[in-house]
Amino acid sequence: MIITRTPFRISFVGGGSDLESFYAQSKGAVLSTTINKYMYISSHKFFDETKTRVKYSKTETVSSLEELQHPILKTVLKQYGVHGGIEVSSIADVPAGTGMGSSSSFTVGLLHNMHVIKSLYPSKESLASGACNIEIELLKEPIGKQDQYAAAYGGLNVIEFNTNGTVNVNPIYLDQEINSTLQNNLLMFYTGNQRSASKILAEQKKNTSQADKFAALKEMVDLVYELRDTLFLGDFSRFGNLMHQNWLLKKSLASGVSNPTIDQAYQTAMQNGALGGKLLGAGGGGFLLFFCEPKNQQKLVDALKPLKQFHFKFEQEGSKLIHYSDE
Repeated sequence: MIITRTPFRISFVGGGSDLESFYAQSKGAVLSTTINKYMYISSHKFFDETKTRVKYSKTETVSSLEELQHPILKTVLKQYGVHGGIEVSSIADVPAGTGMGSSSSFTVGLLHNMHVIKSLYPSKESLASGACNIEIELLKEPIGKQDQYAAAYGGLNVIEFNTNGTVNVNPIYLDQEINSTLQNNLLMFYTGNQRSASKILAEQKKNTSQADKFAALKEMVDLVYELRDTLFLGDFSRFGNLMHQNWLLKKSLASGVSNPTIDQAYQTAMQNGALGGKLLGAGGGGFLLFFCEPKNQQKLVDALKPLKQFHFKFEQEGSKLIHYSDE
């Protein structure tokens, strides 16, 4: 049995600049971190050597990979020539469609698992770029590159998207006290909505051609470096304010980013101690992330009831092989 563990990510600023419609014209950047919530991909021998079984939210048992309905599993298994007498399963700590990059964590973890099956030991870059190729080039998903690189590399990073298509991952190494303070000032809440990001991202991609949307994305990229420098200084009031600026800009990119329910929750949070925040992912639902000083956190939690608080910590490792047995 082979098990890989790949983290989910939360992004603070810059999301949307990782779409080719933007970075092909102007360098994009995001500031994000991975957290201790994971996608687990396991593979092991299946008793029927003529069949391939995959388990995710559904179970499929097929004689030919062409019969598989799951597009990522179908594409990756075909690419690596893995079929017959194998079962591949996924387990996640977080539901799909909630803004933490679950699809890309799935793809990165699956690619990692396939490499190990083939006795190959991939670099973080090869996992990230390979996942981008699967999702963006082969499956034509209207998504960006930030999730794949965050999941593969792990940690707190500024991830840059160059006009020539290359990606730079620049780790942020914080003083231990600043790192702890940052974690302790972040609160996350589940809105209860799962959604597909594709429709929102497709609209955002189309809107990039509009001068005001393009300018908003450029301003969000500038905020990435300002937020990074603010972190180094430990200026957390400024950190919260920059998150708020980013959220206002993000809302302007596409009609589906927010909705009245999300706007009301955000407004309530800002009136009860939050200094800034955002909805994770493309928009429309999922998790709300807020920056709030500890002295105001209970007030914020009470004000946002019945939204469920979601506890997490930062992680540094990225996609990792956690179990290998040839039995």
